[in-house]
Amino acid sequence: MVFARKEHEFLSEIGLSSRNLGCYVDGTWKANGPVVTSVNPANNKAIADVVEGSIEDYEEGMRACSEAAKIWMQVPAPKRGEIVRQIGDALRTKLQQLGRLVSLEMGKILPEGIGEVQEIIDMCDFSVGLSRQLNGSVIPSERSNHAMLEMWNPLGIVGVITAFNFPCAVVGWNACIALVCGNCVVWKGAPTTPLITIAMTRVVTGVLEKNNLPPAIFTSFCGGADIGQAVAKDTRISLVSFTGSSKVGQMVQQIVNQRFGKCLLELSGNNAIIVMDDADILLAVRSVMFAAVGTAGQRCTTCRRLLLHESIYQRVLDQLLDVYKQIKIGDPLGKGTLLGPLHTSESRKSFERGIEIIKSQGGKILTGGSVIESEGNFVQPTIVEISPNADVVKQELFAPVLYVMKFQTLQEAVEINNSVPQGLSSSIFTRKPEVIFKWIGPQGSDCGIVNVNIPTNGAEIGGAFGGEKATGGGREAGSDSWKQYMRRSTCTINYGNELPLAQGINFG
Repeated sequence: MVFARKEHEFLSEIGLSSRNLGCYVDGTWKANGPVVTSVNPANNKAIADVVEGSIEDYEEGMRACSEAAKIWMQVPAPKRGEIVRQIGDALRTKLQQLGRLVSLEMGKILPEGIGEVQEIIDMCDFSVGLSRQLNGSVIPSERSNHAMLEMWNPLGIVGVITAFNFPCAVVGWNACIALVCGNCVVWKGAPTTPLITIAMTRVVTGVLEKNNLPPAIFTSFCGGADIGQAVAKDTRISLVSFTGSSKVGQMVQQIVNQRFGKCLLELSGNNAIIVMDDADILLAVRSVMFAAVGTAGQRCTTCRRLLLHESIYQRVLDQLLDVYKQIKIGDPLGKGTLLGPLHTSESRKSFERGIEIIKSQGGKILTGGSVIESEGNFVQPTIVEISPNADVVKQELFAPVLYVMKFQTLQEAVEINNSVPQGLSSSIFTRKPEVIFKWIGPQGSDCGIVNVNIPTNGAEIGGAFGGEKATGGGREAGSDSWKQYMRRSTCTINYGNELPLAQGINFG
């Protein structure tokens, strides 16, 4: 089928057409739900149509996935790692096209789109090594002729519900590890980025087919809230990983908890950068610009609050305002663009409503504050001077809006950092060791990501990613996050002829 616009023709190289079936069910593309149109946020024009899945499609897919799980969990972990290695190689051959699709459909600039796909490739590499290190402990037993050890076994099926802002990276964080841990994956992609869901699924399942493995090991659905609710309620899914707002994440958690399932939540952020009086100001300004403007302020790790020591407040602010004037806004696929559009027209309306609330609560707009009249969902990068106690500062406005405020002491800055409901990412700029170690210690930042002299965003995959409080407490990607995707059994083996009891109990 022919695409309506010539610039969309590259999509045929990654298996997309002008009309696409949105469910991969037991090796077959099918869908019996409503038809939705994927829209380019830079001009709000159609890219392609996608037929979403129905509950009947979901049930068929889950039956096949349950059967595939029985086979996949018996494949040795290093051999599962080999499959993930091949997925990484397959992604490398389509890196440019997939990155371009992310930019086209989500709206982030092309370097970020390519970087997002590269993040999955990196996760594949990480997970290959991990497949030979799913180690359990051997524990000394207090009883003679007894051995005690831990066994890690697959959960079975992991459900992954992703958001529009990282439409493929988050499934990479989850699926790469889930697969090497012996789990099948059921992916429900974001409703507004269905083409990315389809294109990514084609790459992954192509590797499964090439290796004559059950295709239902990786099952995916394009769909709305009904599919998401089905995933949350489904007792066949041992772990549900959800990325989205704190409000919806809490609902998902309650549903999963009711059936005693496991939940991994990556929710809202309200991240602060603190600039101390001894900071490298040029480094801080560059970092703040990337953290506040990157992905048009639509990262969960976006810097939303900038805390400046009173002695350098005006100097930093003046430099930042000057840098903001130079930000190139435009087509995210265009060369040199730093700020693309918000993802949807509704996002643009939310920005406008947010600016009105900011003004009503005493916020002073220093730059920006308006939408940009165009076909797309463009808004001005905005800096606001406001009190840290304003109610609006406690909320996550998913747009390039940066709140600036003064502080006098480190303790005051830490208190402001920790004063919001969310606890994802944070960073401080200083050269003083005593400040650094206070910041990363028990009386410092209460976030899951605590940085020094770098932005709040742009995390590496080697560390565990996630946050505290209303961010949900989940951890994905590196470190020992893999343990969430497996069940641990403590095994005690008696290889003797006696029956000594623990704690020295004599029972007759």
